[in-house]
Amino acid sequence: MKKLLTFSFILFAFSTFAQNDEADVKATINRFFEAFKMQDSLVLKETLGETCSLKTIAKNKAGEMKLQDQSMASMIKSIGTKNPSVALDERLTSYHIKIDDAMAMAWTPYEFYVNEKFNHCGVDMFTLMKTDKGWKIVGIVDTRRKENCVK
Repeated sequence: MKKLLTFSFILFAFSTFAQNDEADVKATINRFFEAFKMQDSLVLKETLGETCSLKTIAKNKAGEMKLQDQSMASMIKSIGTKNPSVALDERLTSYHIKIDDAMAMAWTPYEFYVNEKFNHCGVDMFTLMKTDKGWKIVGIVDTRRKENCVK
């Protein structure tokens, strides 16, 4: 009986830690997008690891699927210098989060709006690392398309 209680306690504790980590991962991603929407490059940087990568998988003008590397530094700079009359809003429609120790992955379908008008949709795939300062985004890969969007 004592072993069963010990095992139950360990299982409960692990479950509680996993739920807290999942909530923290989600909060980091939400903070990233709040900063993006508010055009706050300082808060945006706080959500990122030192060497965060940014990649997009999308069709080029010839219709070929390509992987495009983007500079995170230039993206942050463009967010901080955006025209205030242009409102960018990426709306996540769900979260699928997996965690192993200090690594997390979040699959987040989204819809992207410019001045409240639908522009495109896709999926963001975040890789995060747990640091002594909390969860940090260390990689983002997204897809972008105008068709086959679930709205």
